[in-house]
Amino acid sequence: MQKFGLYIPTRLVFGAGELKNLSQQPLPGKKALIVISSGTSMKKYGYLDLVQKQLAQAGVESEVFDKILPNPIKSHVEEGAQLCRDSKCDFVVGLGGGSSIDTAKAIAVVVAMGGDLWDYVQGGHGKGKPVTRALPIVAIPTTAGTGTEVDPWGVITNTEVNEKIGFGFEHTFPTLSIVDPELMLTLPPKLTAYQGFDAFFHAAEGYINRTQHTPISDLYALEAVRLLYKYLPVAVADGRDLRARSKVAWASTLAGMVEATSSCTGEHSLEHAMSAFYPKLPHGAGLIAISKAYYKAFKNDAMKRYMKMAEKMTMQKSARPSDFLDALDIMQRECGVDNVKLSDWGITPADFDRFATNATETMGGLFDFDPRFLTREEIIDIYQQSYK
Repeated sequence: MQKFGLYIPTRLVFGAGELKNLSQQPLPGKKALIVISSGTSMKKYGYLDLVQKQLAQAGVESEVFDKILPNPIKSHVEEGAQLCRDSKCDFVVGLGGGSSIDTAKAIAVVVAMGGDLWDYVQGGHGKGKPVTRALPIVAIPTTAGTGTEVDPWGVITNTEVNEKIGFGFEHTFPTLSIVDPELMLTLPPKLTAYQGFDAFFHAAEGYINRTQHTPISDLYALEAVRLLYKYLPVAVADGRDLRARSKVAWASTLAGMVEATSSCTGEHSLEHAMSAFYPKLPHGAGLIAISKAYYKAFKNDAMKRYMKMAEKMTMQKSARPSDFLDALDIMQRECGVDNVKLSDWGITPADFDRFATNATETMGGLFDFDPRFLTREEIIDIYQQSYK
């Protein structure tokens, strides 16, 4: 039995309607900076108003920072951190998708530690300084995909140097997370699918991870894979199906626990390189586009694990690792995302070489976790096979 540990210090509150009980939870401060996207949904559907009312009932004041992009950027971290200081906020609430929660984590670090986020990021131009503290973080996801509500990780893009890099520290685990599937009922089908596959790949990558997977992460990963294969197509077809939304939300949270106890692999490095240069490319869409070629590369290197995932997905005995690739193809077709075209976001084959360089120089450490190490030629070949 290998040695392993478990450390997920987040108080998790899960269930439909649970956001209405936010005021009854132990909150970590007296004034919150609420971080939301630059879109309209948080205000349109009343989620921001509900959070502010719940905080007020608990005697907590709040300030709103509403500029976050789908692929969040470092300059907004700096702007949000300054607002947090000026407003004397003592904790940060991330309300929305992973981009808002990731930015909340980054703001929490910069306000507490000072300096610039890239002082603490590892990889690329990051200085990799240690993080010894952060403001407390409350996560309230309105999407099911990143799992950031129960892990320490966030992803921010430094547009000055085209680096999209993940960061995470002991102090960026949220103190409290409210996962309320009712907040996800308004998500459009395509976005539901993109985010759901992000969660799926968190689980699958954590399961095939050569060195970081543990018996605990394996349990989380296989259940997440099972739930998403069964319920993500249902949620995509009928977004008002609360049962399906709840199952997908729980699977996403489980996949976040996989990230907290195992790790992503090179698939995420490959995608981050693409959306670092083309920030309008949705993260989930990029992952879907490269997934078949990426997982095909390792079908003979993690055979038993591929077969086990296939069995969890199809509920049938697997005889070959390609059964997982077949099940993945079926799942993408059922969700209507089997024909994602990278060219729709402006990507061309001329980009592949710089993608490969960016992937290995910014988040190259994740390639060490693949079932075997990919050569530069194989990385470029994955991009080539995935291009439409």
